[in-house]
Amino acid sequence: MKFFKALFGSKEEKPEEKKKTEEAKNFDVLKYDGVRALCAGQAEFAIRCFTHALQMQDDLEIHDYLSQAYIRTGELTQAYEQLQKLAEAQPDNQQIFIRMANVAYMMEDYGAMAGACEKAMLIDDKTAEVMYLYARACIGQEDVTNAVAMLTKAISLKEDYGDAYLLRGETLLKNGDTDEADEDATWLIEHTEDNEDVMMLKARIERAKGNTDAAKDYYTKVTDANPFNIEAYRERGELRLATGDEKGGNEDIEHAKELTAQLPENNDEEGIENKVKEKYKSMDPYGVF
Repeated sequence: MKFFKALFGSKEEKPEEKKKTEEAKNFDVLKYDGVRALCAGQAEFAIRCFTHALQMQDDLEIHDYLSQAYIRTGELTQAYEQLQKLAEAQPDNQQIFIRMANVAYMMEDYGAMAGACEKAMLIDDKTAEVMYLYARACIGQEDVTNAVAMLTKAISLKEDYGDAYLLRGETLLKNGDTDEADEDATWLIEHTEDNEDVMMLKARIERAKGNTDAAKDYYTKVTDANPFNIEAYRERGELRLATGDEKGGNEDIEHAKELTAQLPENNDEEGIENKVKEKYKSMDPYGVF
């Protein structure tokens, strides 16, 4: 045996090489087990896998996956920290700053959101999504003027940007600019079909204008599109009571209360998950995410 080893050379790995091979294998197992768990909706297990893998080896792809897993569990600060590591490694990657802005929005940290948008704009100031997100940050900081300006720029970059029309219409309405808000609502109605957020905007505009019958009609369209829209029942109920329809108004308000009672508590796991989903929905009514 020793003769053959001397003649052909030994294929046995040295202890150091064997250790490195084993570590690399374990790293890959943890990484792909984490990815499978994330895809299967097992975010907590995925976090454990990714965390152990990063202890063995720093890997940008795992930081990315880990940020997604933290978002799933509502651990937004940790998700943002992972994205910061990615941004440090890839400062010219605009998509990282866009994701940071999304997470900051869910955290309701509008200063951090604006900062992420500004860095994204330095990379490319012709990205409509960045303008939209910056507008969200401005609204969070109660800067209506710049919010409308950013949304207008987003629409100029992407003429069919429905989310931007919707947010601009909602912002204008809150600011008392009902005619301009109605222009955005009209565009949306012409370019969408039975979208509850669009119908809700139109209902509120008609209510603000004093067009009671039109407002009630649009509130009804909202409840037809989504029978669980609490605000539509509540606001239609208030409108009915104000116009003397006591029976219909009380029925709507009572139904809104019943739906509210069915909502999960905000302090449990399901409540956190729903809060994150609601943040996504409010940012992206047309389901881009």
